[in-house]
Amino acid sequence: MYIRRTKTRNTSTGESYFTHRLVQSKRIGSKVRQETLLNLGRHFCIAQDQWPALCSRIKQIFSPQDVLFSDECAIAVEKEAQRIAKQLLARNEEEKSIKEGIERKDPEIQAIEIDSLELRQPRTVGVEHVGLWVMNQVHFTEMLADLGLTGPQRSAIMGSIIGRMAVPGSERSTYRWLCERSGLGELLDVDFEVMSLMQFYRVSDLLIQHKEEIEQKLFSNINDLFGLSCTVTLYDLTNTYFEGELQGNPKAQRGHSKEKRSDCKLLTLGLMIDGNGFVRRSEIFSGNTAEAGTLEEMLRGLGASVGSLVVMDRGVATEANLVWLRDKGYRYLVVSREKQRQFDLEHASCVETASRERIYTQKVISEDKKEVRLYCYSEDRARKEEGIVQRFSQRFETGLKKLSEGLSFPRTTKNITKIWERIGRLKEKSHGAGQHYDINVIPDESGEKAMAIEWKQNPVDGSRMTHPGVYCLRSSETNWDEERLWKTYIMLTDLEAVFRSLKSELGMCPVFHQKEERCDGHLFITVLAYQFVQIIRRHLSAKNICQRWQSLRETLSSQCRVTTTFRRSDGHTLHVRKSTRAEYQQITIYQALEVDMIPGKVKKMVV
Repeated sequence: MYIRRTKTRNTSTGESYFTHRLVQSKRIGSKVRQETLLNLGRHFCIAQDQWPALCSRIKQIFSPQDVLFSDECAIAVEKEAQRIAKQLLARNEEEKSIKEGIERKDPEIQAIEIDSLELRQPRTVGVEHVGLWVMNQVHFTEMLADLGLTGPQRSAIMGSIIGRMAVPGSERSTYRWLCERSGLGELLDVDFEVMSLMQFYRVSDLLIQHKEEIEQKLFSNINDLFGLSCTVTLYDLTNTYFEGELQGNPKAQRGHSKEKRSDCKLLTLGLMIDGNGFVRRSEIFSGNTAEAGTLEEMLRGLGASVGSLVVMDRGVATEANLVWLRDKGYRYLVVSREKQRQFDLEHASCVETASRERIYTQKVISEDKKEVRLYCYSEDRARKEEGIVQRFSQRFETGLKKLSEGLSFPRTTKNITKIWERIGRLKEKSHGAGQHYDINVIPDESGEKAMAIEWKQNPVDGSRMTHPGVYCLRSSETNWDEERLWKTYIMLTDLEAVFRSLKSELGMCPVFHQKEERCDGHLFITVLAYQFVQIIRRHLSAKNICQRWQSLRETLSSQCRVTTTFRRSDGHTLHVRKSTRAEYQQITIYQALEVDMIPGKVKKMVV
């Protein structure tokens, strides 16, 4: 076995270049012929002085007396030898017999030495198998082909998305997973190890270039798959943070971080999803973008039909946005931004949630009959808000007490103006608790120095302290009853669950890229991964399998492809590459999705 370097020419361009082939000499009758085992390509990276060591190591891998590579064998040589051995195993005798039209009807029986059993190259295939299945359900590969993307580009895109589903992280960590731990390349018949990390960055750029086409076509295919209704649109924003200075990304700005990472620059992701939890459109904004200013741009880009119902949180539900929705013919259901709380329990009706919690609602229609307000009261929410108010009130009173006791110390500043400034700073940090206190600073005879501080709690009517657990919804649907209004609003919790999934299960945070298009590509890959996860979970929920993706991923990740090696009685070595048998929980998932329980084909090779 040796490596041959051959000069060849591209017939279409006329370009001359050198290619490399793995060759062995084989005696056929009285003649010795050279047989090409594998085309190593023009970009073969092993130095020529290491070719004999590489060939020797490949022979060792397939020989009955296989040994671990020695210190003299370079790591690059060992890695390339394992990759070539894997490719040689893929070109098995069974595939050759199929090409020749030979069918094996009887079971194959071979005599082997049990003590020679070895297991090699475990690679995960469970999540990968389900990921390819769900992409086939919505014709994702055909969609990429229609955009003019080449085969390697499509493979890299599918690898990036399935990698985000299986091991959330950066593009670099996904590339390392594909090369070292995943069997996705075997299922796709692609060698990810010969691809470079830069190819994965470039396909991320391609995804952003075709973002609108992919989103529209994918959502259309999902609608065809499930027969969904698009009458409800949920809209909200979240943000993610960066690692680094981000000088090359103008969208990276400081703002209010949802993860409380005020030390990092941010990027904002806006999502519009339908009532079934599928993303209709995504948009990436600057980190300091005000939520209220994004709605019109998103709806115009979405092309939502007139009469659609838009459900939003209070951050987007400004009066200007509501006026715009009414003028354009959209219906809306939003959380009111009004600060004054009110509720009359005597005139309220009761709505029961799926968890048997009681929600009391009071419906009030405006004088012009064009809008309805639904005042809601939740006992669970009331207990939570009471605890919050009590905690901040105690913290505020502790600050006042400490400030008052300090007046007795001789070196403490007693200037009344300074004391009131300190009280103002306490109120600023009290999260609204300070408004419920009447505070009096008692001066001395000169009227310039403070002698004592007195305070008394005086709750402001219509606040969280007097009306805990009360919130208000506004809607243009004046004919809806209380239960329908409230249950439609609760769909917003699905959008919050989407954001939690993107961040905790699919690796949206943090972002390590520095360029704007790379940052946008990272977020868009995460959104696409969420779409496929949502399709899987919807199929499973129809079969009463209702689990988080993290749990499903952990269950599937234990299934692997393994190479089993035996020494035969005739001295030759038998190598069999096959997936492990699915366990009970994996079988349950595969049966619900109606997919094959043994991913990949059986590969066999005798050396």
